[in-house]
Amino acid sequence: MLARMTATAIAALLLAGPAAARDYLLVPARPDKLVIVDAEAMKVDKVIRLENAGPLPGLPVVNKDGTRAYVLMNGLESIAFVDLESGETIRRIEMSTADERVKGMFGMDLSPDGKTLAVYQSPVRMLVDEFQVQPTRIAFYDAETGELKSTAEVPRQITLIAWSKDGSKIYGMGRKMHVFDAAGRMIEERPIHDWETERYSQPDVLDVWSQFEQSGVMVSPFYAARKDLPADDPTAFRTGILTQDLESGDMRMQEVEVADIFYFSMAASPTDKDRIYGAYNFLSSFDMGSSKPVKRVPLPHSYYSVNVSSDGRTVWLGGALSDVAAYDAETLERKGEVRMPDGASISLASVRMFTRGD
Repeated sequence: MLARMTATAIAALLLAGPAAARDYLLVPARPDKLVIVDAEAMKVDKVIRLENAGPLPGLPVVNKDGTRAYVLMNGLESIAFVDLESGETIRRIEMSTADERVKGMFGMDLSPDGKTLAVYQSPVRMLVDEFQVQPTRIAFYDAETGELKSTAEVPRQITLIAWSKDGSKIYGMGRKMHVFDAAGRMIEERPIHDWETERYSQPDVLDVWSQFEQSGVMVSPFYAARKDLPADDPTAFRTGILTQDLESGDMRMQEVEVADIFYFSMAASPTDKDRIYGAYNFLSSFDMGSSKPVKRVPLPHSYYSVNVSSDGRTVWLGGALSDVAAYDAETLERKGEVRMPDGASISLASVRMFTRGD
C-alpha cells in the first residue's frame, strides 16, 4: 500500500512538472519601502519596510532566484541585504565611518555567480577643519557575509556599473565606457564623449537608472548636434542610443531621430536586443537594426525608469510619482497600472524586474 501511494505521489509530481516562472517588479518607494509587484496579476504582492532607509531606497539589485535584494539606501551610504520572501533585513553594510563619508551614488551590481557585490563609491575624508575628496573607487563586498574583500581606484563621474555575463569584466558608464577586470583593474576605455567628433558635437549623456537585468544590455539615450548642418537648424540636434551588450561585449552608439523630445532612460527587450524602449513624457520604441523609431505614444505623466518583461511583451514604466504602468511592447497601448500603497512616491528609483518560480 505504501509503495503504491509513493509511486502515485511521484507520478503526480512528474506530471505536474516545474512551477511556472512569474515576473515581479521590485519598486523602491519613499521613504523606506520596497514594493513587490506581481506583474502578471498586476497587483501589489508585498510591501517591505526598511529601517533608516530614507530619503529613498533608490537602487535594488536582485539575485538570480529572486529571493534576495541588495538595496542602496540611507542617503546612498548604506546597503541592506533583504530577504524578499520573509521581508527581513538579513544584514546591513554601513559604508561611511567616523573618518570617511562614502556615497554609493548610482552604481551597484551583483556578480553572475552571486558571490560578489560591486559598488561604485565616492569617499570624502572628514577632518576637523577640512573635507578631503578622495579618489573614487569600486568596492567589492562578499554577497553573503557583507565583508569588504577589496577596493580598486577608478575614474570619476561613473554613474552605472554592470558585470559582464561571464563575470570576467565590469563595465562603468561615464565620460567613456570604462572596462575593468573582475578585480577593478582598467583594461579598456571606449569613447563616449569623444564619439565621432568629426560629425557630431560632444554627446550629452545622463543615465542613473539600472535596468539591464532582463536583456543583459546597458542602454542609454544621448544627445548631440550634427556638425554638417547649420547651427540654427532645429533638425541638427539628434537623439542617439548607446548600447553595451554584457554578453558579447559589443558597444554601439547610433543616431535614431531628431531630438524633438527628451528621454530620461531606455531599456532593451530581452527577446530582441535590437528593440529599444525609451520614456519620459512619451514612450517610444526603436529598431536598432535600422536605427529608426518604430512608434511613439504620449504618457499621462512623466516616467523616469523603463523595463521590459521576460517574454518581451510588456513594457513597464516607473520611477516617478506613485505608480508603475504596463504597456503593450508592440502597439504601445496602455494595459494597466499598479498604484503604490498610500500614494508613496517612487521618484528617481530604478524599477527592477526578477523572475521567480511559484
